[in-house]
Amino acid sequence: MISKSIHGIHHVTAITGDAQRNIDFYVNSLGLRLVKLTVNQDDPTSYHLYYGDELGRPGTILTFFHWPDAPRGRRGNSEVIATSFLIPENSVKYWIDRFKSRQIEFRGPHKRFEEQVITLYDPDGLGLELVTHGSAQDRSVNVWREGPIPTEQAIRGFHSVTLSEEGYERTASVLTDELGFTPTSQEGNRFRYEISNVDGVSLGGEESGRANIVDILCLPYKQQTVIGIGSVHHVAWRTPTDEQQMVLRRNIVRAGLNATPVIDRFYFHSVYFREPGGVLFEIATNPPGFTVDEKAEDLGTGLVLPPWLESMRNDLEKVLPRLELPKKEDVLKKKRDTKEN
Repeated sequence: MISKSIHGIHHVTAITGDAQRNIDFYVNSLGLRLVKLTVNQDDPTSYHLYYGDELGRPGTILTFFHWPDAPRGRRGNSEVIATSFLIPENSVKYWIDRFKSRQIEFRGPHKRFEEQVITLYDPDGLGLELVTHGSAQDRSVNVWREGPIPTEQAIRGFHSVTLSEEGYERTASVLTDELGFTPTSQEGNRFRYEISNVDGVSLGGEESGRANIVDILCLPYKQQTVIGIGSVHHVAWRTPTDEQQMVLRRNIVRAGLNATPVIDRFYFHSVYFREPGGVLFEIATNPPGFTVDEKAEDLGTGLVLPPWLESMRNDLEKVLPRLELPKKEDVLKKKRDTKEN
């Protein structure tokens, strides 16, 4: 049976102005694995950085376009205003202590929908959250076990994304009618939608509780966003097969929204469209994944290019800035030091 619903978040893509600082923050401070160092396929002279769990599984992937000459982003409506990671319920104190020791500013924890939320910003000003939920215990598979954070405290991939919108009904209609979300909660001007099952069948196994929440924050008097450094460029929703992706694309087009043809991104296949509020959405397939061109143990250790750009490697390596990539032995040492302290 071909599903008419997405299965949750596939990845979130944002913009950074400093690739080295970005790597240092997400690997050393948040404990994500750099799973792929490649280039932006539409702008090969710039990096595209991918972070996630040990394999970069869909639902854990945060990516960045390295565009140092882009303007600074301005927060407002029609954007992903917060990208939220899932953490275990007993890890709040650990993360607060870690942020204090690293002089990373944060707010909270505060309560939202019976969850504890810590708010922070990355070095470019990208809005992030750490959110507790009981499902984190069932998602220990989504951990980089050789990273600098103890496994029992580590990030378990995404919890949710929050969309900032002038209104919410038309965006909500796309989420429910075309993507398969269900409205579940409301707190003031925050409306929550979740994927709890696909066409009447509960998501089980690895799909259970995995990055399946989107909040709409209705802010009718907020200025329009300007996408730039420190902004989310787009959010991608996951689907397990090419056939299901085509069903979703047809439904999106029938709803009166413009959608791109399927684009081969080598690690997944993509269809892009803008929801009625203006946020750029993507439908991305789970396969092939990041081990299609590297062994699992080698992920993120060097520049890789899709086959159609490999002939440009020498030229690209001359213009791309040099980066100091995480070394496995250094990361393991930091993890040992963290445990000892």
